[in-house]
Amino acid sequence: MGSPLIASLYAAPLGLMGLGLTAHVIMLRAKTGISIMDGGNIQLAERIRRHGNFIENVPFILLLMALAELNGVANLWLHVSGTLLIIGRIAGASLSFVAALTAIGSILFYAFAK
Repeated sequence: MGSPLIASLYAAPLGLMGLGLTAHVIMLRAKTGISIMDGGNIQLAERIRRHGNFIENVPFILLLMALAELNGVANLWLHVSGTLLIIGRIAGASLSFVAALTAIGSILFYAFAK
């Protein structure tokens, strides 16, 4: 069994998104001189929260996808999860939740089918 190439395919653009969110926070911190917390700056608080939401959800879902792939889940379900995850990160967190459920469901389905 090889490495989880499909999960890796989605990890790459998501990694770039994560770096972009990090840079977005850093740039506003540099501009405002706020190095800890948000200093009451609503714009900084929003950027920090966007970054935090990304960090809380994306690694978990990528791990689920990698486990699904390593366990032989059909490529279609991996691509469904990955596509939902990427669209969800652009459009809103609800699709990220569906991406996680898709990965979890496919893991369970294939685990019990074997």
